[in-house]
Amino acid sequence: MRLPDRSTYVIVGANLAGGRAAEALRNNGFDGRLVLIGAEPDPPYERPPLSKEYLRGEQERDKLFIAPPSFYEENDIELRLGVRATRVDSKERTVGLETGESVQFDKLLIASGGRVRRLSVPGIDLEGVYYLRTMADSERIAAELVSGRRLVVVGAGFIGAEVAASASMNGLEVTVLEIAEVPLGRALGQEMGNIYADIHRDHGVDLRLGQGVERIEGTGRVERVIATAGATIDCDLVVVGVGIEPETSIVEGSGIELNNGIVVDEYCQTNVEGIFAAGDVANFYNPILEERIRVEHWANAQNQGIAAAKNILGQRQPYAEVPWFWSDQYEINMQYVGHASSWDEVLLRGSVPERQFSAFYLKGSRLRAAMCVNRQRDIRPSRELIRARTPVDAKKLADEDVDLRSLVPQR
Repeated sequence: MRLPDRSTYVIVGANLAGGRAAEALRNNGFDGRLVLIGAEPDPPYERPPLSKEYLRGEQERDKLFIAPPSFYEENDIELRLGVRATRVDSKERTVGLETGESVQFDKLLIASGGRVRRLSVPGIDLEGVYYLRTMADSERIAAELVSGRRLVVVGAGFIGAEVAASASMNGLEVTVLEIAEVPLGRALGQEMGNIYADIHRDHGVDLRLGQGVERIEGTGRVERVIATAGATIDCDLVVVGVGIEPETSIVEGSGIELNNGIVVDEYCQTNVEGIFAAGDVANFYNPILEERIRVEHWANAQNQGIAAAKNILGQRQPYAEVPWFWSDQYEINMQYVGHASSWDEVLLRGSVPERQFSAFYLKGSRLRAAMCVNRQRDIRPSRELIRARTPVDAKKLADEDVDLRSLVPQR
């Protein structure tokens, strides 16, 4: 007869990574005490709709949650919501809370996610200036997206671009300020960044490149933005989307290694025995890409949370996924698979003018990443080509008459 496990496992981060990890721990047989701590008042939910369907009022609130509230009680998962974890003591094996309490743990998963980067300009604290990270943020912005109003979005990354698209679809007049000369140039390259810019301009967005925010003005509430180029942009609200930073403050001074997030190996294990990390906060070694990366996307949060749970239970399964994310803007579906911090060439397959194409990022003769625009069928073979880590024929890769699947090596 198997005796119940009396261990206590704690998860910091009641988000997608933390929630999926809690599910996986129970599904894989852990029957000890399981505590899930979250700073937000809501149980784990999915963030992608916050800048898209939920922001536009097309998705019900209940559909965001990864499990019904009853799931946690039925599976004996202690939810500590609306309370922030402030400190991890790796020697005493405790997590300190802002209430002054501490929770003892035998094993710990840190899924603390990220915090928004904030602008430091005059007027940033005026009413009507928003950041988007949480469900509450999305709800506050959604209440302001009234047709005919004027919105300034700061930052043309994926969050900023999705907010701009959603607002434009809801009938707002949208201006986007992007400090870079090409939006997403570092991630996608100049050619793809220019295509990305054209999509927004084609939909009526006033995209201004090479410009940031000098200051925000208004009497009590935002009325205008002064751009670094000197232009005055009258507006009714501002949304700032300039990225996130890994939320590592709770482990500073704990002895846990930090470097652009919490450093973990392919098993999601930190340098401290029994302490793991997953999701946006984890800087992990990817054995497929053969490099360290930190990924801030839905698929990684979900899959790495599950992988971390299995490794917490001693299953020793490396987290070896090809990164993947998507972005929906207007009628455009963009999907990106792989990871390319640098590349030698970008090959195109399909029709850019018709907005149905794939861009392939090659390093040497290996495919490192692919961005597929309205070409979902190219995602799976691209993933398999990246996973194979073998040379690929560039001419065939770009040739529409060659089935991508035929280029994937047979296992």
